[in-house]
Order: sequence, then C-alpha cells, then structure tokens
Amino acid sequence: MGSINLESNKLEMYEIGPCKDAFQIGFLIGQKFSKQIHNRLSTDLILQNQLLPFALLPDSQPLIHTLSETNKNKFPNYWNELKGIAQGSGVPFLNILLQNFRKEILPFIPKTENYPKEEDINDDCSSILVVSNTMAVAAHNEDANVALVGHTYLVKVALSNGTTFTAYTYAGELPSCAFGFNNHGVAFTLNSVPPCEEEIVVGAIGRNFVSRALLEASSIEDALARIHSSEASVGHSYNLIDTRSRRILNVETASRNRISVHEIGETPFFHANMYLHLQVKQASTPFDLQARASSLAKESKSDFLALLGDMSNDKYPIYMTGPLLYTLCTAVIDLDEKILTIIEGNPKEKQESYVFSLS
Repeated sequence: MGSINLESNKLEMYEIGPCKDAFQIGFLIGQKFSKQIHNRLSTDLILQNQLLPFALLPDSQPLIHTLSETNKNKFPNYWNELKGIAQGSGVPFLNILLQNFRKEILPFIPKTENYPKEEDINDDCSSILVVSNTMAVAAHNEDANVALVGHTYLVKVALSNGTTFTAYTYAGELPSCAFGFNNHGVAFTLNSVPPCEEEIVVGAIGRNFVSRALLEASSIEDALARIHSSEASVGHSYNLIDTRSRRILNVETASRNRISVHEIGETPFFHANMYLHLQVKQASTPFDLQARASSLAKESKSDFLALLGDMSNDKYPIYMTGPLLYTLCTAVIDLDEKILTIIEGNPKEKQESYVFSLS
C-alpha cells in the first residue's frame, strides 16, 4: 500500500515500525511532532480556558479518575500510547489526557459567573457515500475548530503482529479521530453527532479510544463488533468501508451501547452534524447541512466533490474556511480504483496532496 506525496510542503507524513509496544508508537509520534503538539495545546483556547482550569478543581477529580481508570482497563495499550505521546513530545500527560477526553469532559464543566464557559465548536464533518453499479465512493470533509489548522499530520504505523495502518491525526491525540485505513481492507471516516447532555454517560469509554481500535480491525465485521462493544460515553457516526468487498456502512452510536447500521446502496447518502437513523435525543444545531446537500447533484464523483466544496451559504457553507470551523482536508475513497486521495483546499479544485493505494 504505497503513497505519493503530491504537495510536500503541506501535510507531513511519518512512517514508523515495526514497533515493539504501544508506548514506543506514542513516543516516536510525540517526538517527531513535538513542535506541532506544543503549538496546538498552547494556543487551544478550549484546553487553556476550560479543560485545564476545570481539571484543577476538586469537583473534577471523580470524573477524570473514572474516565482514566475505565479507558486504561479496557485499552491498556492505547493508554500507554498516550503516555508515550506525552513523554516523546515533552508535554504534561494531563494536557494530553484532557485533549483526548475533550468530548467526554466538556459537557460536565459547569458555567458560573466566575468561570464562563466557552462553547466547544462541534467538528461537524460531512460525508457523501454511495455504492452503485457504476461507482463506490466515500468522500469526506474533515472539519474542525480553526485552531487545528497546521496541527495535523499523517502517520503510517507497522505493528509487530503484521498489521499496518495509516491515519490522519490531530496533534497530541491518538490516531485517528478523523479517518484512516489498514492492510486488512478496513477504512473509516468519522462524523460528529450532538447528543443531549442527558444522553452522555459519565466516565465511560472515550471516542478516541474506539477509533484507535478500529485501525487494528481485521475486517468490517470486526470493526462493527469493536464499535458495538465499546461502551462509549458519547455517541458518534462511523462510516465503515470494506475496500475488498465494495461495502460501506454508516453506523450511528449512542451511549449505553445503542447502535444503528445503515448499508449504503445506490442512493447517495449524505451525513453531517445530526443523527439520521438512530433514535436519540440530540442537541439542536443552528444550521442544517443536510438540507443544502439534498438540493445538490450527486450523480458522479465530480458531483460529490462539488457538493463538499459548496460555499453558497455564506454563514453555513459545507466547505468551511472560518472563522470558527475550517475544512482541514477532503478524503476520497474510491473502491473501484482502490485508492484513497487526500485533497487540501476546496475539493472542487481537485488539488491532490496524497494518493494511497488500498490494494
């Protein structure tokens, strides 16, 4: 599974392994991208103004302790990987921990007169999926807080058991809360969904740990089983892709092991910032990308890229350029050509930065 870097001055890729253990994986990644990790964490207003002050309060300790123990016990290797990231980058472990449990902690930070709460901007990624007689494509906008611009990288990791995976990674976080693929024919992209606070289970499994586990899935069935047994604190939407059998599943999850699976077929399926088929109480959102996407053409891969590059709504475009949310890149997985392409910039321009073989 080779790759070609078509724009070397942008997104950086780092290949490591075979690694002897999880700590070494984290250490090498942390060491390599120490500058990006330091820069991201020092300028992240949510970490600096909300998460860190909260973590110093006595009332926060039960939540942080429970989160730590639950995730360390279920995923000891990934816990050690986090420790490696911290040691390799020279960043305090607490900062790395808080960044990786961001979604599981923020809903429980109280708002007081002396402690105003800044809103966490949902990373409202958008995906358009289809499996028809003429094409099988998953195209995905990776949207995030503008603070992530310049603070992402690609890692290709070889494990001692023969598994290799490639993952688009946020600085200081486990691979990958965005998208990735492995040498077992499994790929995925992720979409945020906004459950109400009452739907969130305190101190359960973090989403970053679940998606890290997907990178080692041996099949799409194994990936689905890993999601199903995750006991996650916060819900998520997973686009699971079998690069060998031409299958795509959209999997919506919620706490308490609730799950709904939708097999993608010939009708193009657009997923953004809301639950579509799992019945869950979800937080209201000021904009509906679904409505805009429903009005756009979806007949070809070029149509998909045009949809993901749409900026016709100045306030709430599908392709985002700030001031709060930013489309970091677009990933296009073509199951017939068996390639994953990363586009930086508006996908309508088709300026490819990387092309990975999936065969």
